[in-house]
Order: sequence, then C-alpha cells, then structure tokens
Amino acid sequence: MDKIAVLIPCYNEGKTVEKVVTDFKRVLPEAVVYVYDNNSTDNTAELARRAGAVVRHEYQQGKGNVIRRMFREIDAECYIMTDGDDTYPAEFAREMADKVLRKHVDMVVGDRLSSTYFEENKRPFHNMGNSIVRKAINVLFKSEIKDIMTGYRAFSYQFVKSFPVLSKGFEIETEMSIHAIDKNMYIENVVIDYRDRPEGSESKLNTYSDGIKVLLTIFRLYRNYKPINFFSVIALLLTLIAAIFFVPILVTYARTGLVPDFPTLIVCGFVEMAALMALFAGVILQSLRQKDRQQFEMNLIRISEFQKRQ
Repeated sequence: MDKIAVLIPCYNEGKTVEKVVTDFKRVLPEAVVYVYDNNSTDNTAELARRAGAVVRHEYQQGKGNVIRRMFREIDAECYIMTDGDDTYPAEFAREMADKVLRKHVDMVVGDRLSSTYFEENKRPFHNMGNSIVRKAINVLFKSEIKDIMTGYRAFSYQFVKSFPVLSKGFEIETEMSIHAIDKNMYIENVVIDYRDRPEGSESKLNTYSDGIKVLLTIFRLYRNYKPINFFSVIALLLTLIAAIFFVPILVTYARTGLVPDFPTLIVCGFVEMAALMALFAGVILQSLRQKDRQQFEMNLIRISEFQKRQ
C-alpha cells in the first residue's frame, strides 16, 4: 500500500501533464504519481511516463469512469486527486495530505472559489454555474462545502473504498461531495490558488451539457438520499393542485347543495390519492435509507480492519 498516491486523470493534456507530474513529485517526493490516460490522441501518456509517473489506461470515456478505475486499482493511506491541466498548484498538496494522515479527515476539498477562481477563470458561465451548484447543495443537504466541483481533493482510504462511483463524466465531483455529506464523513476545506489553463490548452468541460448533467445528478441524489423530503414536496404540490380545483366545488355545494362538476371532483380525489401514495413512498424509502446507513457503517468497520492488516 502506498503512503500517498497522486491521481491524475488525463485526456489530451500533452501541453501540461509533464509539468504537473514534476511539480507533485517535487512537493510530495514520497508519493507515487499515477496518470490514467483516457484515450488521448496526443502524447500525454509518453510525456507523463517520461516525467516519472506510473501510466495506466482507462478505455471507457469520461472522468467518472477514470476515477472509478483508479479507486478500484490503487491502495494508499492518502489519495490526492488533481487535474492534468496545471490549474491546481501542487504546493497545497502537502497541507491536504497532512489533514488526511494526521487528522483522519475523509475528504479535503481544495477550495478555489474563496481565492482566485473568479479572477482567473475566463468562462463566465462556469463561474455562475459553480456558485449555483454550491448554493443548491449546501442548502438542500445542509452542508458547508466551499467548492463543490473542484477537481483538487484529498481522500482517506476509507472514503475511496466505500464510495460507489456511479457517474460517468464531470458530475463525479458533485457525486463525491453529496456522498461525503450524506454519510457524515469528516470534511475540511483548504483554500487554494487557481490559475487558468495555459494558452493552447482546452477545457474538456462543456458548459451547457455537463452543467445539465450536474443538475440532474443533484436531483437524482436528493431523491435517493432524502426521499422523505423529496416525496413530501411532491405530495404537497399534488395536494395544493387538488385543493385549487376542489375549493370552488365545495363553496358551490355549501351554497346550493349541488355538485356542479362531478368529473373535476373525481379527478381531485385521484390527485389526492396520488399525493398520499407519494407520502407513503417517501416514508418507506426513508426507512430503507436508514437501513442502508447502518449497513454502510458496518462496511466502514470492515474496510478499516482490512486497512490495518495491510
């Protein structure tokens, strides 16, 4: 088992990957630097290997697929995840690693948004999207993560081996953040500097399509992790809709003793039945979530025991 493993997922980062590997080997000389090449069409793998990295390949396209492969194959006491585009300075890696190794933090978040991100980043929609996602998750999940979508993080062995990677693309960071919050893992933020990509290096993140995927991921995970809240909102909305159409019928009946619109009354009844079904679904799924939480804690104990035997 490695003491520290630096994980660098790459796709066509030939302009920067050599510098990134060199920087992290200088700051963390005891670390093993892994570069996972994701079907690059340039010389990313060759340059990374020349800089001293362990180069492996993931042939399923997408950052989430690469992270899943990394987490499966690599065993380490501390994992540092960064990007191969040289936007994250290696100088902060030591502080992040120390929090995992000494304070037993499960996930350290490299916070760009509290430092230079909004000045350095030249894509305004990315700035707005990061702010919206951060606000949405911190409100919905009652957390204080400062940068939800940062690619610069440190993890414990327990986090990596208990995290089920389901995302295939750039929504992986959102999934990591929500998983850590939901499972009550120890999270700390470290403010880091951010620098924009060097000239000639292009971002692989599509502002609109990947932004939609991130929002859908938040929706899906909120439904899965907070079912009683999610289905209670649906039940409330259905009840309000039924009430809007039912009240005029009730008022007319109170005045005249007649029901003016039987079809509407029947529909209102079915809508309210759907509201009750949604509420009961939320209660049942919340009970299942509690059982899942208990199972997760038992799994963490087994992972910790396995790590001690390594």
